[in-house]
Amino acid sequence: MRTLHRPSARVALAASLGSLLLGCSVPGLPVTDDADRAPRPAPAGGPAPSPTPGADRTRELLGLVRVVARRPDVPGYDRECGADGGCVFGTEWSDDTDAPDGHNGCDTRNDVLGASLRDVRYSERSPDCDVVAGTLDDPYTGARIDYATEGSQIHVDHLFPLAAAWDLGAAGWTPAQRARFANDTALELVAVDGTANLQKGDSTPASWLPPAKAYRCTYVTSYLEVAHAYDLAITDADVRVIEPVLRKSC
Repeated sequence: MRTLHRPSARVALAASLGSLLLGCSVPGLPVTDDADRAPRPAPAGGPAPSPTPGADRTRELLGLVRVVARRPDVPGYDRECGADGGCVFGTEWSDDTDAPDGHNGCDTRNDVLGASLRDVRYSERSPDCDVVAGTLDDPYTGARIDYATEGSQIHVDHLFPLAAAWDLGAAGWTPAQRARFANDTALELVAVDGTANLQKGDSTPASWLPPAKAYRCTYVTSYLEVAHAYDLAITDADVRVIEPVLRKSC
């Protein structure tokens, strides 16, 4: 069994990621896994709420990120990587990027699962990568999901949706920069409940927040960390939603 980096390194890595992108021309966003099921209640007692990052950091990030009046509709977004697809963020869950955990011999989805689940077990044929069991305490809903029986219901979400990133700056990046962003296990990716992820779609905080209110401060702060590190814009409407979260939850 191997030891993987936990996504909790987001804040520490934000500054270094920003410096990697320094000098790159980045004008302005979403992606989901697939599943369809009824929402489940959290188990009795439920997982302990994630510690919040604190209002100071959230307020600092609000002062650092670019804010635009509204999200533009930038043409050209196409995630399809078939013969006729634009494949603008590269092959899904590719290990062939310079993102954190890139070139480690394991696809990005399994990297995130291995770092996010409790009591992780791997297959015998791929003992350092292929996750076959574990438990997810879903940050978005508070639900507890067993990977061995409901693995397809666990999605890997892009905190800053790829479609939104395209509109808010990423359309001007190089393909390599977009592939890195789409596979950034340190800042941008989180294992979550599939139904909540489908409900989120390509929404920014202006129109979607996690149902678990205890996680909302962490969510908006992480969203702002991604925006700051990659010089992606947020909208006035996002700010109007984030500020009350900052006051009530951080």
